Amino acid sequence: MTTFLALLPFLLVLGLLASGRAGALAAGILGLVATIVVSGASISLLAREIPAGLWLSWQVVAIIATGIFFHRCQQARGAAAAGAALEANPRRLWAVCFLIAPFAESVTGFGVGYMIALAALQRLGLRGLPALLLGLYSQSLVPWGALAIGTTVGATLAGLTPNQLGLSSALLQVPMHALYLLLYWRFAAEAGVRVSFAQKLDDVAWTIALLALVWLANRYGDVEIAGAAPTAVLAALRFWRDERPDGSRVRAALRINAPYVALTIALCATRLVPPLRDFLKPLWAFRPYDNQPAFAPLYAPSFWLLSIGVIVVLLARASLGKVMAETAKGAWRACAVTLAFVLMAELYVGSGMAAEIAEAMRATVGRGAAVAVPLFAGVGGFLTGGGSAANAMLMPMVTALARALTLDPAWIAAIQNSVCTNLTMLSPIRISMGAALLSLVASDGMLYRRAWPLAVPPLVVGMAAVALLLYAPAS
Repeated sequence: MTTFLALLPFLLVLGLLASGRAGALAAGILGLVATIVVSGASISLLAREIPAGLWLSWQVVAIIATGIFFHRCQQARGAAAAGAALEANPRRLWAVCFLIAPFAESVTGFGVGYMIALAALQRLGLRGLPALLLGLYSQSLVPWGALAIGTTVGATLAGLTPNQLGLSSALLQVPMHALYLLLYWRFAAEAGVRVSFAQKLDDVAWTIALLALVWLANRYGDVEIAGAAPTAVLAALRFWRDERPDGSRVRAALRINAPYVALTIALCATRLVPPLRDFLKPLWAFRPYDNQPAFAPLYAPSFWLLSIGVIVVLLARASLGKVMAETAKGAWRACAVTLAFVLMAELYVGSGMAAEIAEAMRATVGRGAAVAVPLFAGVGGFLTGGGSAANAMLMPMVTALARALTLDPAWIAAIQNSVCTNLTMLSPIRISMGAALLSLVASDGMLYRRAWPLAVPPLVVGMAAVALLLYAPAS
């Protein structure tokens, strides 16, 4: 097989997505068909890799469907629209951008955090393009979005545990967040929110606390809660410090956010309390493939999303059938996209095409080929708008490239994961969603002229990390 043929499905997907003539689903299906044809489509290859891809896809699809179901249950309860208008002071703005919205994205994913961010920013009196830009900070912890399913997919395809990839991604997130914070102060000023020097020091301190807790959660807990637990804890502390609530306000906040509180407690308890974790994790666990994570039904995040969501609907006396129908309508496309790209990734690995592309790049460019990793990752995240799809499409190739270049595959995987997930914030899916929710009448070109600086932190950090891998050993 020539290298061009091996690259053809990948180039086809990128070309279709970049042209705007095909969505992620159509591009994924055509890419999968092309991969089957180019790989030779032998019965033995398909019989081995298709079931493995379906099993990995199931674990992602379960969280996609139940995450969207949980959000729909919250909407049916009527709590999403609760809350009075507030003053847009710098403390509240930082909490919305760096804690509340990222928490919602960590729990549910798929842009739900962005919708919550825009609603909160409008309550603070912010409108238009400034709100759109600040709302994108809801995506700043997307390596742990949707209970880290993108990181879990990437880790499995890279031959790592989810916690290994999460821990490395948490380290890369530190310089990214430092750059995000600098841009945040600029966007806040443009929105008319003056951030004093003292408040900037406060922002820095809380950002350090957030990143430290994210690292600790990846180190000592499970990757699924490594974004949700730290943001939830710090959001509660910020609410107590900044709002000085009395008993009635605390009870009102707990009532409004009760489903999220219950979900966070359930997930943290099942992952951080040893007796409960050790009982549930192996209970009825099914693991048909040694190189993929097991599925334990009562330990999986999807079980808690589904269970708490059903309780919410029943207590609200809403129509469970209507919520399920809305979930199916909103989730099927994301599930199908994930399935297509994960199957494509499995075939790329199993057929040897990923290794062939990596070897060709090494032979042509040498060790400098590693520079392409953050660029590919950024393009993948931007075009697909999701960490699962981008990692499924690219992780086999970049880890094969790392082995061909004798670079640490774990760090190359972390660069791929961090850059691609962070760049999803600028995907056309997110930008168009924000423009629609805010009723912005502006061209995509104008929106991107204002939003493009948010691409700088992940790309700069990704390129710097590759440079360290290439030159640090020699020095």
